[in-house]
Amino acid sequence: MLQNLNLEQAALHAANNLIDLALAEDLGEAGDITSRAIATGSLAHKMKIGSAVIIAKSPGVVAGLKIADRVFQRIFPPVDVEVRAQDGERIVPAQRVAYLYGPMASILAGERVALNFLQRLSGIATLTHKFVEAVTGAEAKILDTRKTTPGWRVLEKYAVQCGGGRNHRLGLHDMFLIKENHIAAAGSIAAAVEKCREFSRRHGRDWDLEVEARTRNDVEECLRLEVQHIMLDNMPLTEMREAVELVAGRARLEASGNVSLENVAAIAATGVDYISIGAITHSAPAMDFSLLAA
Repeated sequence: MLQNLNLEQAALHAANNLIDLALAEDLGEAGDITSRAIATGSLAHKMKIGSAVIIAKSPGVVAGLKIADRVFQRIFPPVDVEVRAQDGERIVPAQRVAYLYGPMASILAGERVALNFLQRLSGIATLTHKFVEAVTGAEAKILDTRKTTPGWRVLEKYAVQCGGGRNHRLGLHDMFLIKENHIAAAGSIAAAVEKCREFSRRHGRDWDLEVEARTRNDVEECLRLEVQHIMLDNMPLTEMREAVELVAGRARLEASGNVSLENVAAIAATGVDYISIGAITHSAPAMDFSLLAA
C-alpha cells in the first residue's frame, strides 16, 4: 500500500510530456490563428502584454494549480502566474485562484490546456473529499485504484491526495495483488501466495501482498497463510462485519466493489480499514473554472 508517498513532484514531472502533447494537439502547426488574426494592425497592442484571472465557478477542492502554472511556462513567450490558493484547499464560487501576467497571445494559447488540467484534477480532489467526509468518525481510509486515465495516473493519484484520500499501488510493478484470475491460474489461494512469496525471495525484495477474498472461506485461508492485507471483494455488509470479527486485527481489510456516496458510510461502519473506490478517478465530474482577461 502506497499511502504516504509525496506525489506532487512526481505529478509535476509527469505533467511535462502531457502538457507538451496537449499544447501540440491544440495549437497544431499554425498556432492560435484567431489570436494571430486579431493581433494585427490597430489591435496589435491589445495582444501584447496583458493580465487575466482564473476564477472558480463551483465549490470544491482545488488540485493542479502548479500544473496549470507549468502550462504557461511552456508557452513561448512564457506567462507569469501568481497562484492565490493551495492544492487541497476548499474553494468557493467566484474565488480567484490565480492571476496571470504576460503576452495575451500566450495567455490565450495556454488557456484551455491549463483549465483542462485544473478542472480534471480538481474534480477528482473534490469527489475524493466527499467520500472522505462521508466516513468521518470511522477508522476506514479512502483509497484510489488503477482505474485512471491512461498516462495521467500519477497526476490523478496526486489529486486523490489533495482531496484527503490515500493511494493504493501505483501500478502492477510495486505490489502483489492476487485476484480471482490469478487464483484460478495458480489453482488455489495458497499456491498463488507461495508463488508470489517465492518471487520476492528470488528478487531480494519485500513487496507488500494483498489477496482478493470473495467468501468467508477465502478470508479464513488468507489468515492461515498469514496474509497481511485482504481485499473483501463485493461482499454484502453482513459478511464484511463477520470478516472484521473473524480477522480481529490480524490483517488489514479493504472493502472494494460498488462503493458509492450513498453506501460508503455503512461500509465504513463495518470496521474495515480501507475502502477502495474506482469512481473517484474514473467518474469524477470536472470542476468548473474560467479564465477572464483582467
